[in-house]
Amino acid sequence: MVSAFFYGTLMHPEILKRVIGNDGSHLQMCAALLLDYTRHQVKNEDYPGILPYSQSRAMFDHDLNSEEKSVRGSLVTGLSDEDVRLLDIFEGNQYTRELVSVYPLGQLANIRDIPPIEVKSLMPTTPPSIPMLSELANPVEAATYVWCFPSSELRAQLWTFEEFVKLNAWKWIGSGCTNNKDYDEVDRRRAMDGVYIDARS
Repeated sequence: MVSAFFYGTLMHPEILKRVIGNDGSHLQMCAALLLDYTRHQVKNEDYPGILPYSQSRAMFDHDLNSEEKSVRGSLVTGLSDEDVRLLDIFEGNQYTRELVSVYPLGQLANIRDIPPIEVKSLMPTTPPSIPMLSELANPVEAATYVWCFPSSELRAQLWTFEEFVKLNAWKWIGSGCTNNKDYDEVDRRRAMDGVYIDARS
């Protein structure tokens, strides 16, 4: 089983379940923190990409504080190999899957036990300050998807989950996602039961 750190659209449990094609009852989730990375909106898209701060520093005209160069997201445990295969397809070639150390900010809970009304609480509108490093829980190794295309394709402005939930989540869940092109490839590959023919070649 694989643990992963999600920091964008996949922080929303309904979107995660939609991508992996099951109810997620085998998964547990909690809020978590990734240090020394920054999260940016991909230009002309709803979703973000992350970069190590050592790479993104040039995008800013000032040094960032500890909050700004940390990424709040969700730690998900129990992902199967098939879940990861579908996540790789969903993320596409704009990202590479890498192992990072993340700090849990709460107790893991089964994803099916997170009521819809609580989804926003995964990223409070006014989150508490980041604890001192000595006060954080022990780090956990997890896979995450790091932006690998040119940084010029990212906006310098930092992306926030609460803004996504408020303005754009409707395009990704329920009836609003019917024509969402970002699901097309993962749906096609799932329907083919893993037999891949690249329609673009």
